[in-house]
Amino acid sequence: MKLLNRVNIQLLQRKVVLVLIDIMTVCVSSIIPLWIRFELKYSDIPEMYLTSAWDFMLINVVITLIVFYLFRLYHSLWAFAGPTEAQNIVAACFLCAVLNFVGMRLLAYPIPRSYYFMYAMVLTVITTGGRFSYRIMRGMKHKRQNRKNGTRVMIIGAGDAGNTVIKEIANSNYSTMTIKCIIDDNENKWGRFIQGIKIVGGRDRIVEYAALYGIDEIIIAIPSASRPTMRAIVEICKETSCKLRTLPGIYQLVNGEVKVSKLRNVDVEDLLGRDPIKVDLESILNEVRGKTIMVTGGGGSIGSELCRQIAGHQPARLVIVDIYENSTYEIQQELKSKYPRLDLIVLIASVRNTNRMNRIMQEYRPDVIYHAAAHKHVPLMEESPNEAIKNNVFGTWKTAQAAVQNGVKKFVLISTDKAVNPTNIMGASKRICEMIIQTYNRHYDTEFVAVRFGNVLGSNGSVIPLFKKQIAAGGPVTVTHPDIIRYFMTIPEAVSLVLQAGVYARGGEIFVLDMGEPVKILDLAKNLIRLSGYKLDEDIRIEFTGLRPGEKLYEELLMNEEGLTDTANKLIHIGKPIEFDESKFYVQLNNLKQAVENECADVRPLIQEIVPTYIPKKRTED
Repeated sequence: MKLLNRVNIQLLQRKVVLVLIDIMTVCVSSIIPLWIRFELKYSDIPEMYLTSAWDFMLINVVITLIVFYLFRLYHSLWAFAGPTEAQNIVAACFLCAVLNFVGMRLLAYPIPRSYYFMYAMVLTVITTGGRFSYRIMRGMKHKRQNRKNGTRVMIIGAGDAGNTVIKEIANSNYSTMTIKCIIDDNENKWGRFIQGIKIVGGRDRIVEYAALYGIDEIIIAIPSASRPTMRAIVEICKETSCKLRTLPGIYQLVNGEVKVSKLRNVDVEDLLGRDPIKVDLESILNEVRGKTIMVTGGGGSIGSELCRQIAGHQPARLVIVDIYENSTYEIQQELKSKYPRLDLIVLIASVRNTNRMNRIMQEYRPDVIYHAAAHKHVPLMEESPNEAIKNNVFGTWKTAQAAVQNGVKKFVLISTDKAVNPTNIMGASKRICEMIIQTYNRHYDTEFVAVRFGNVLGSNGSVIPLFKKQIAAGGPVTVTHPDIIRYFMTIPEAVSLVLQAGVYARGGEIFVLDMGEPVKILDLAKNLIRLSGYKLDEDIRIEFTGLRPGEKLYEELLMNEEGLTDTANKLIHIGKPIEFDESKFYVQLNNLKQAVENECADVRPLIQEIVPTYIPKKRTED
């Protein structure tokens, strides 16, 4: 309360000061036009004109204060004044001049005809100067401080976004940035200036001018740039030791949201070298709209993104099932806030609980199930193989059985590239899951399909968050092997393709997502270090720790035997199912079930019987 009172007193004091200044301004503005009219000689001004001006002064002051109040000239924050405030000043001053004319004529005060226009001009100039002087002085002080210890910045992009960023930095009272130069590939802009900052050349001059001006930070202000363009620019910027930041998407330009606070650090996603994946949103909308959709593992990185995208496609009801309460609570609160009308059911349950899964499906009758619940961390599952099998394999089996019993129309399994020629328990367990849903699809009306993709950037357990934490801690950054490669996709991209694959599903398919070109993990680590503004090996070094249990140098998305056919989306392919003996498979599956329930010391031989392509890597302790 005391703080609020103090703030109110300060505001009142500022308004009183403005009123006093305006009273003096009216007095001065009433005499200056006569002084100008009579060639800057006060003694030459006729006495009757001075008498008119002084006699009308009190009325003029009252009129001016009322007009200024109505035009909100006592309410604006003049430290942040802009074109709107300037327009208000001009309009208010000219209205005062008009009222001055009317009042003097009504009261028959003699005055030269040129007086009123000059009065309007003088009042406008003095009022504008007074109101904007604080902002000007504040800007000069800010620039002086920045010249001494500010961050020296290069802007890439001389368009609307670049102009807005420059304006934001110049006007921000909290920014310590000093913009030294602008880069743009448009030759017609070279040598010209934006708000006093010179456009020095194209992207080929980035390294040169970064060194010339001692640039600390580069801001890429081209929100509409394609991924290949962004990658090319970032690759050049990496040759400098500057920290890189960029703007969000073009939609924020349209919404007028481009501010210094919206700048973000350049991420590895900017180096994927391709544009964001596009899907047929209308077909996905038709697949989801008006239906009850269930997502298992809905609190995980993939499951939660599935929930976000499904919620945006108008389902009749969304049922989220997960065993982990914290992450599930987070997605629940997010969706309730963003989609208040969504019929959202959030349940804590284990896919390993047969009765619980049956009861859920009996009550909510889902039309489509996206089965994302799984243990996915490769090294951890190598240490706890029985838990991986219980959760991944038999959790999928029980959920699939419940789906069949309760008339679910479509069941989409989230699989992984690690299911191809697996060398680890997690990958082998997912391959068995694929076999389960292919078997079920042959015998039941529910359409069972699997969608297989590689690593997703930023997911739980991904290397990117780990690298960022290690860089923030000063290093070292740990890479398992210099030659290890992975396929990468962003979480939203992967999930949108999963939803698209669900549209194409007719039952029994294993959909394979095109992950683009594989990326060396070592390159990711180097790029993140450089993009964070550090020098490799000087500030942050990289250590090689050796392959972890169950990890292999490269991942495959398709078994050689499966073949490949295309879909309407060139990024989604269908692998031909591998034939296997179903009766033998069920016997092996039951043997595996009994073994893990009895906590068998090593279930790997049983898994190899089911998945002949599973070749476990030799464990270091063996």
